[in-house]
Amino acid sequence: LNTSSLDIEFFSNFCSSKPFFQFSRIYFLELMSHYYERFHEDILGLNKKLAENFKNSIVSHGNDPLDALQGIEQFVYNLPSMITHPSYKELLSKRKNLSDTAIIVSTGPSLTKQLPLLKKYASKATIFCADSSYPILAKHGIKPDYVCMLERTELTAEFFNHDFGEFDNGICFIIKSIVHPNAINYLTKKTDNFTLVSTYASFIQYLKLDYFGYFNMGFSVAHMACYLSLHLNHKNIIFIGQDLAYAKNGNSHPDDYQNSASYESRRYPHLYTLAYGGKEKIKTHHVWLMFKRNLEQDVQKIQKYLDTKVYNCTEGGARIEGTIEKPFLWACENLLDKDLNKPFEKLEPLSLNKQNEFLLKAYYKVYQSIKHCRDFNDNFIKVYDKIKNSFMSLQNSQKNEIFIQEIIQDIDKTKTQIDELYNTQKDLIQILGPLLTQFELNLARIYVLNPKTKEDAFNKSILWIKEHLEFMELVYGHIKAQENALIKNILPLEEKLKERKLDKWMERVRK
Repeated sequence: LNTSSLDIEFFSNFCSSKPFFQFSRIYFLELMSHYYERFHEDILGLNKKLAENFKNSIVSHGNDPLDALQGIEQFVYNLPSMITHPSYKELLSKRKNLSDTAIIVSTGPSLTKQLPLLKKYASKATIFCADSSYPILAKHGIKPDYVCMLERTELTAEFFNHDFGEFDNGICFIIKSIVHPNAINYLTKKTDNFTLVSTYASFIQYLKLDYFGYFNMGFSVAHMACYLSLHLNHKNIIFIGQDLAYAKNGNSHPDDYQNSASYESRRYPHLYTLAYGGKEKIKTHHVWLMFKRNLEQDVQKIQKYLDTKVYNCTEGGARIEGTIEKPFLWACENLLDKDLNKPFEKLEPLSLNKQNEFLLKAYYKVYQSIKHCRDFNDNFIKVYDKIKNSFMSLQNSQKNEIFIQEIIQDIDKTKTQIDELYNTQKDLIQILGPLLTQFELNLARIYVLNPKTKEDAFNKSILWIKEHLEFMELVYGHIKAQENALIKNILPLEEKLKERKLDKWMERVRK
């Protein structure tokens, strides 16, 4: 097999499919004979690609239940703002096919040199800017058409903590529905022209508020802007400021960056990757490399399946494989030939009656989810107690071999019930997803143990049961945490319903 012919899509699909993904934690490479030494470099290159793609696949499944919980609670808290502002469907209906070319503005250190040209050609392209680029563009008098926000942190929300006066007129803020509530509070003080959009996350889909979603947004705000520009039918996508690497002076961001130009300069260990132009190596870090690889996967699919060209006009930073590297001036002169009719048509919220309908629907679904959490844990704790009591009564391997198999069968039934949540109760699976993935990956290390004696087999079974008991305790704790988070974060929704004199309908939901 000539592995050099395998593309990014192959490695991504291979490393995320069964059974390879499930056993990725026990993967290692060992060259066993001189024969393999003949292909030493090729094998090591293949091994590196596999390791990188296994890592990406694991991260894509989520590795922190606290992140999932934060997303759920902030989504629920933000529901009134999402429902009472223009929807994603409204965005698509009014803003498709208005422009051929999108410029995506990120905050790599190369951005500064591109600003004069961006200002000159701003009227001829749709400008999507990252939340972190927004204060920089405002300072230089360059009005974006869209400002995107993806991250859920309090620090990221501070990019909206500005009063730029009339500059904000006509700008449409597109924010992921799980952003920190501070971001929405800052926006509300200065504009009503913002839209909360959702991904295909299972808890969000459970609410079935389809007007307000859905599209995949990737791992970075530039990724989000790229997807959005595709959904609005742009034929050319131009990246600027997308360095994903340090500048030669060590800076991670432009001088005008809100959190300082050296914000990430010492935050992570430095790694090397191929530079823009392909002639040298440049310093980066593992988070940027993850963004880069995911962007490369999507660029390859865009170039393969869509009639869209993706240009990297950063003129610095890391090479993004699959993009067309061109000077920004070339892109402006060759792709931007006429002024657009800006500002674009204003987006409008749904009618008051439709808003009320969705507010009540959301309240009903969240309230039901609280009940789902309680019902699940009430049943789950009984199963856990039964398995734990059976396990505690074990004494020795000779008498308990059948007993052990019965316990393992009970565990398997419980895991099957949890797996069925993917189809029966999507509202519970989002917080359990990262836990389930990490547990199964770690469990593979026990699964592959090869017992040589009865005692070894007994010890393997005991270890297997112990791991599952700890896992069950975590499942119970996660569902309880979600129940508490929903009870706390449903309050803004209740306040909005009371404000609109819908109290009696709330009472009917609760009964």
